[in-house]
Amino acid sequence: MPTPGPQKRLLGSLNSTSTATPHLGLATNQTGPWCLQVSIPDGLFLSLGLVSLVENVLVVIAITKNRNLHSPMYCFICCLALSDLMVSISMVLETAIILLLEAGALVIHAALVQRLDNVIDVLICGSMVSSLCFLGVIAIDRYISIFYALRYHSIVTLPRARRAIVGIWVASIFFSILFITYYNHTAVLICLVTFFLAMLALMAILYVHMLSRACQHAQGIARLHKRQRSTRQGFCLKGAATLTILLGIFFLCWGPFFLHLSLIVLCPQHPTCSCIFKNFNLFLILIIFSSIIDPLIYAFRSQELRMTLREVLLCSW
Repeated sequence: MPTPGPQKRLLGSLNSTSTATPHLGLATNQTGPWCLQVSIPDGLFLSLGLVSLVENVLVVIAITKNRNLHSPMYCFICCLALSDLMVSISMVLETAIILLLEAGALVIHAALVQRLDNVIDVLICGSMVSSLCFLGVIAIDRYISIFYALRYHSIVTLPRARRAIVGIWVASIFFSILFITYYNHTAVLICLVTFFLAMLALMAILYVHMLSRACQHAQGIARLHKRQRSTRQGFCLKGAATLTILLGIFFLCWGPFFLHLSLIVLCPQHPTCSCIFKNFNLFLILIIFSSIIDPLIYAFRSQELRMTLREVLLCSW
């Protein structure tokens, strides 16, 4: 569970500064005085986790309440919110336990602490894997809706969507248990990093192709109505900016964590890598930011979902 010093987050099994990774031969103290370590207070984990928790709970409630939102697309968005919600709950629970232990308000036997550590590690790892999966599924869903618009409702049906959702959750739980159990094996870390790169490549290819089709469509409309070329260029630039923001946020929020895992394999004893390892808490904070930003990108842009959310909030008052 929490360990003394700055690196006291859970997920110690994936943190190279933990003493629990002897098989990788990590050098934890060979950083030198030039190493910059960003200190992340527990209060920041707690506050950001609560913000993410509230946001994603609202998304789940709004989609569950409105039957018009019970479509495959919104089912995937709801599952993404549930995955982000699991990240938030895990971080809030972890931080609360850390603060209670430090204050002496909670006394737990060492064996129970280790079991709790393993449970929360599996929960966090499973929610991360499922979040990446649902981000990829949402990209695939949008791709099909654009390139196979006439056949979309026959391709993406609710039964198929439910089967995909169940498959993702089962696979996420299974692989998270596998990853946490065999965290000290290099192959496990390589699989995690490969999975992230595959999701990044999938999203980039699909969204770039969708942007290209949208620009071609805008060009056709401009020719049909004999509009100025600047109108089409403006549309494409706006689409490119949106795509850059979407993929940029994904990479900036998730990339450092998987860079951390990559460096454990590539240079576990190099001073520069050891310095990066010491900022593990910062990488976790970025993942929490992702769970805060996801509802803004994928859920709250829907007018009907916002209207449902407004009704829910007004009724609660």
